[in-house]
Amino acid sequence: MNSEEFRKAAHASIDEIIDYYDTIQDRRVVSNVAPGYLRKLLPTAPPEEGEPWEDIQKDIESKIMPGLTHWQSPNFMAFYPASSTYPAMLGELYSAAFTAPAFNWLCSPAVTELETIVLDWLAKLLHLPACYLSEGEGGGVIQGSASEAIVTVMVAARERYVDDVCKSLEGEQKERKKAEVRGRLVALGSEQSHSSTAKAAIIAGVRYKPIHCRIEDALAMTGTGLQGMLDECKKEGLEPFYLTATLGTTATCTTDRFDEIKEVLRDRPEVWVHVDAAYAGAALVCEEYQHLTEHLGAFDSFDMNMHKWLLTNFDASCLYIKRRRNLTDALSITPSYLRNDFSAAGLVTDYRDWQIPLGRRFRALKLWFVLRTYGANGLKAHIRNHVKLGELFHSLVLSRPDIFRVPTPPAFALTVLTVIPRSKAISGVRHEQASDAGISDGLVKTNGVGGKDEGDIAEANEVTKEVYELINARGQIFLTSGIVNGVYAIRVVSANPKAEEKYLRRAFDIIVHTAEEVLAKSGGT
Repeated sequence: MNSEEFRKAAHASIDEIIDYYDTIQDRRVVSNVAPGYLRKLLPTAPPEEGEPWEDIQKDIESKIMPGLTHWQSPNFMAFYPASSTYPAMLGELYSAAFTAPAFNWLCSPAVTELETIVLDWLAKLLHLPACYLSEGEGGGVIQGSASEAIVTVMVAARERYVDDVCKSLEGEQKERKKAEVRGRLVALGSEQSHSSTAKAAIIAGVRYKPIHCRIEDALAMTGTGLQGMLDECKKEGLEPFYLTATLGTTATCTTDRFDEIKEVLRDRPEVWVHVDAAYAGAALVCEEYQHLTEHLGAFDSFDMNMHKWLLTNFDASCLYIKRRRNLTDALSITPSYLRNDFSAAGLVTDYRDWQIPLGRRFRALKLWFVLRTYGANGLKAHIRNHVKLGELFHSLVLSRPDIFRVPTPPAFALTVLTVIPRSKAISGVRHEQASDAGISDGLVKTNGVGGKDEGDIAEANEVTKEVYELINARGQIFLTSGIVNGVYAIRVVSANPKAEEKYLRRAFDIIVHTAEEVLAKSGGT
């Protein structure tokens, strides 16, 4: 493909992408192909001779589209959003054109320097403490995902802890002591922490223990829960070195009690605290959420995904470190072929020492394009619109107390609901009301689970699960479920750029109709 052929193909591709986005709401939102569908449609080997672009492009619609779940559809209300916008796509296009592996500054200085600058911009937008800015001891780095960020900081936390314990030793004695200490290390998270913390512990070769979260505490990790786990570890001869605290848990978007965690660990500086704000961290661009950053300066790292709720396509996970030396001490290896005068003199940042892989893409371009295109006010408007939509949906759910129960109040545009079996009275169930406090500050303060025995919960779980599975099987909208303190619940979050009120109202009608259908079929149970 020469330059003129590329120009023609690029125009055709851009037109097709625009048409796809303009009509995405008309497509079945979740793919319903059978496993292995694509192998039946493609040849068993590549062609002997090259094919014209026109023939290749036709296969996007006929062969690839049937196997796509459309995350940008306004009918996609599952998981958390994975945003994509035209400015971010342009950033990816330029990045692909430049194709610099960028394992050190010299590979392409602009790749490193733009990343440092835009991550400082973002830190200021998020109201992060100054210790996370590059002008001090800290700084930001783009990772592939929040899971990758957790693995990275857990390895750094492990090495920091072990090195500190063994700092007075040398040689073989030091290595034996390190091995001994590593065998007692344990990473901590809450029962509501993302599974990536448990997986990171496997990769890091350490144990993992989850901290119990009570529904009375809105499923947030508390200081009392953390202290209890620290006492338990001490009795078992284990040494906690790492903790994941969460701003916006996966199941209910709860925020852990940062102030209490800070107080419990005041005299435990050896415990690395990482704040996982993968989805909800985007809301920190809005002033009404920025009180949530008050205690972050006491912790060691913070991560949020621009590729979830902040208009940037995957991958763009923004990791901030309070002391970048903790990362570089753990991850820096410099063979002869990577040495250069700039790095040796300490004049530049080499982001290969801030991550597990060696090479890295020019991801800062798409962040730069998005931040400049939307501006701070555009990003705030984007978040506030979705929070408002979430409040609307929550109010719709509360309008049908005969069908639905809300286990926890909405947070960060997420509503969690369960279906009530008709044989059960609702008088003992507490229904939370939409309120400015419950919506605007991201803190779940109360709970709606009350007066339910195990038999009631099992019956409600069965009905809710059937409603959920039937909705997704029909493919008009796509939802996900979660477990809230043993209760099976449906999660609804509409937070991609194409979300609108009319689609949420339609989704509510679909959920109501399906719930009534299931309840009627079950004979009024």
